[in-house]
Amino acid sequence: MSQQLLIGILVCSLVICVILTIASVRIQRRYEALYGMNSKTLGPGGSLKDVRLKLKQWLQSLYLAAIDIPGISNYVRRIRRKIKLLHPYDEVALRYETMKLILLVITASALSGALLFMHNPGPVFIITSVLAAVIIHHLMIDLFLHRLELKLMHQTVELFSSVRHHYQQHGMVEEAIYEAASTSGHEISIHGHRIHQALISRDAEEELNHIYNTSPNRYIQAFAGISHLVLELGDHEDKSHSVFLKGLSSLTKELHLDILKRQRLDYLLKGLHAIALVPVFFTSPIEQWARASFPAMDVFYMSKLGILTKLSVYVVILAAYILLQKLYLNDEEEVKVGFRKKKWGASLLRNVIIYRIVIALLPSPGTPKYEQRTGLLKDSSRRIHLEVFYLRRLLLALGITFSMLVIFISLHLFAKHQLLHGQSVEAGWFGRGNPEVTLSGNTIRVSDSEIMAAMLGNDKVEAGQLIDWISKATEGRWSKDQLRETAMRVQDKLNRYQHEYLKWWEVLLAAAAGYAGAYFPLGLLYFHRKVRRMEMKHEVYQLYTVISVLRDMKRISVEELLEWLSRFSVIFKIPIQKAVLHYEHGAELALHELRDEVWFADFRRLVDKLLLAEEKVSISEAFDDLDGEMSFMFEQRRQEYEVMIETKAAWGRMIGFAPMYALVFLYLVIPLIGMSFAQMNDYYEQIQNI
Repeated sequence: MSQQLLIGILVCSLVICVILTIASVRIQRRYEALYGMNSKTLGPGGSLKDVRLKLKQWLQSLYLAAIDIPGISNYVRRIRRKIKLLHPYDEVALRYETMKLILLVITASALSGALLFMHNPGPVFIITSVLAAVIIHHLMIDLFLHRLELKLMHQTVELFSSVRHHYQQHGMVEEAIYEAASTSGHEISIHGHRIHQALISRDAEEELNHIYNTSPNRYIQAFAGISHLVLELGDHEDKSHSVFLKGLSSLTKELHLDILKRQRLDYLLKGLHAIALVPVFFTSPIEQWARASFPAMDVFYMSKLGILTKLSVYVVILAAYILLQKLYLNDEEEVKVGFRKKKWGASLLRNVIIYRIVIALLPSPGTPKYEQRTGLLKDSSRRIHLEVFYLRRLLLALGITFSMLVIFISLHLFAKHQLLHGQSVEAGWFGRGNPEVTLSGNTIRVSDSEIMAAMLGNDKVEAGQLIDWISKATEGRWSKDQLRETAMRVQDKLNRYQHEYLKWWEVLLAAAAGYAGAYFPLGLLYFHRKVRRMEMKHEVYQLYTVISVLRDMKRISVEELLEWLSRFSVIFKIPIQKAVLHYEHGAELALHELRDEVWFADFRRLVDKLLLAEEKVSISEAFDDLDGEMSFMFEQRRQEYEVMIETKAAWGRMIGFAPMYALVFLYLVIPLIGMSFAQMNDYYEQIQNI
């Protein structure tokens, strides 16, 4: 088996290599025809730099070819939108990173599909290959984007340090940013030059708004905003109390803490996605080993219960992957991508019949259940209406019910096929059975199949009819005991064959599974909210950091402070934006609504201080005790980060290893124990009959 596997992988690799080579030659010729470039202009080949340059040019030309192919172009654009969050201005790098990621994902998916096909060719291959391809696809994309994001954050720290150095030299914000961007890494230098161009442009506000909407993280947004404020309003005359330098220091601290948190979480959760996916590749080898070592296990693996157990393992794998994604969720990226998602549910609700069905399922407005569901959507940052959420639950319930009915019908058809053409189970428990017994069992199976095929047209077959028919077919060569034993065995198979149809309790079970599946999105929301609650307190600390920088600005107002908090916030972004929009209609009313909308106590205390600054005292006086608390809060955050990371790591280990436990215990250990007890009962009965 291993030799065949290696040969198959070698053949697949050669075929893929030939296809890529042919495609590379054709695309290179097209690229040269379009742009008039020749490989000879690249200089003498052979060096690593030339190879990288040719590879980049080949990926650029491959991008141009893929973007024109219907179907593939949509997938390429979708990957491009994900990477554009980190490379919004560099078109060359954007195309290169897009095609590099696509080729890696396709190669990994193809290899996983080939391995699964080698191990388990058959109908189950479709389920396992699709499941593995989907998980590997999302896993590699998330890993790739995470590495790019972490690299950009490290470069951002270097940019802030360089800007600080140049600002201390000549005290000019725009010149410091330009000089720092010129010497920084490629990715962050593009953002630095973009901020510099916005600061010196005629319409700086419009350019900065574009930067706020396209920046890859909130630290670059805050840096651009602080630079603009200092350029417009001026800095503190005493450089030891410089607002700009203080802002850079605060942003650098937050960046360092965020990087350490991500790196620590990566270290503790590394490989859990792969561990959750491993059982997909090991179901078939474990089944083959169990059958070879314990032949009686064929009864389990070829039964309906065995197939349902295998499907249950796949469901556990998929659920574990989804929960790991929620556990490792990056809220900032979700906020940026959230509004770009296509709201297909809203279009379905335009249908009058569907809308009435969903409205009938909704809790009545004003009831505690309605308020609980809407509050759960807000706390989980799901930007959908309650009607759309219930529509998705309804569609999921119907899909699970229909899938379960298809599975039950398929299992009945499979059981009928096994009764007619199934292989006989070898006698014995440990090792391989007796070849003579196996041959005899196969002979009996063939004869039983012929008799059953001839008798299937009859509604009810008596034992006497079977004996007469078998006696005529064998021309009287069999003894009475053989005829009676064969007739009883065939009659039992015929009875089981006729009872293999969809039963009422299976329909009820499918409906119950659909009903339970409708609560899975609700459970995900509770899980997501529990994970986000760990982050809420830390975001409030970050908002205090922003306030500590801006409170000393001249002519800073509470409304401007709210706008800044909305840019830097992730979890509380939507309620703060609502307060900014309602601020013109009444400052105190907008702040009171903001306080009532968020239940978190620490955030409410922050809003209370903003109310105090709006009504009675200045912003500096309202937050006069902030400097003394910042150092304590920072150390407290570090300790709480450790607790939060350890908690997430414990959850991640439990979720990540759940598919492996399900595979070992549900698919191997428990069936072995059950079959061993069944064998012991058979042996005990045989001993009693001696």
